Amino acid sequence: MNSIHDMGGMDGFGPVLPEADEPVFHAEWEGRVFAMVRATGLLGRWTLDGSRLSLERLNPVDYLKASYYERWLQGLETRLVATGLVTAAELARPSGRGGGSEAPPPVVTVAAVSGSLGRRDAGRRADAVAAKFKPGDAVVARVMNPTGHTRIPRYVRGRRGVIDRDHGVFVFPDTNAELAGEKPQHVYAVRFTASEIWGADAAERDSVYVDLWDDYLDPV
Repeated sequence: MNSIHDMGGMDGFGPVLPEADEPVFHAEWEGRVFAMVRATGLLGRWTLDGSRLSLERLNPVDYLKASYYERWLQGLETRLVATGLVTAAELARPSGRGGGSEAPPPVVTVAAVSGSLGRRDAGRRADAVAAKFKPGDAVVARVMNPTGHTRIPRYVRGRRGVIDRDHGVFVFPDTNAELAGEKPQHVYAVRFTASEIWGADAAERDSVYVDLWDDYLDPV
């Protein structure tokens, strides 16, 4: 989407201040939100890309006001209601379990959660899909303005780069987010010079590498 979450190249948000000895969670509720998001994701009612889309559709003002895990919680609530796992009325109750939504889903086991946390290639596919590009090919990132989820940042659209490496075949996030099919295709690390992206004031020796799908690229 072309919304406030796509902050690449934007300024005015203040410096990033690393926190010494930063804890994993700053409050107990953050850990609970993390656990709920991971556990409900195993139910198969939405995809990882779909969960990102629910965050991207937050009101821009609310998005900026919220902390990281506040966004996670709001996105989770949206997904739970949209898939019928709970009702808006149940979420509004201060405590207790509601009875108006559909039957409880299967229990998620500790073993299932542990296994999911260790997976780092869930989006990779073994489909025999022909690559449109190879390392060394000159490409241009498409100028596109989708209304749904996308993984192509605004700051590279219309910019020229070079294929650095082919990562293999992965699920296409734009369609996967909407449960409209995985549409597997190749993903490439594309090298853009800093001056191509940021202008002549950027150091020519610097480069930015962005992972982009076939459908985001055209040959030069």
